[in-house]
Amino acid sequence: MATAKKTPAAAPAKKAAAKPAAKPAAKKAAPAKAAPKAAAKKPAAAPRKPNAAFMKAMTPSATLAAVVGATPLPRTEVTKKVWDYIKKLDLQDAANRRMINADDKLKAVFGGKAQVSMFEMTKLISDHLK
Repeated sequence: MATAKKTPAAAPAKKAAAKPAAKPAAKKAAPAKAAPKAAAKKPAAAPRKPNAAFMKAMTPSATLAAVVGATPLPRTEVTKKVWDYIKKLDLQDAANRRMINADDKLKAVFGGKAQVSMFEMTKLISDHLK
């Protein structure tokens, strides 16, 4: 079993032929995408119209009327008036501003709860609107 020995000069030539050309440099980071062209911009939108359901005047219950008044108001105005009442009497909790400390009038609106979160407050107020 005779094997032919490779000559030292032929070996590097064969390796060089087997190897691909120099490896490409590491991939560069993709260039930042340019902003969309002006042609892709949307046309200027008309001013937003308020949702009709929010703007419908609703009559507050007697307990809520003690805070916001008895006249029919849209939900948005009722919420604004309740917040004005809360800020006027400084009823937000000092440690956690998301919590509202109820006084006697608000306690009736909040179903007897002494403290509610501002998110729960809107749900409880909606129960008093017809």
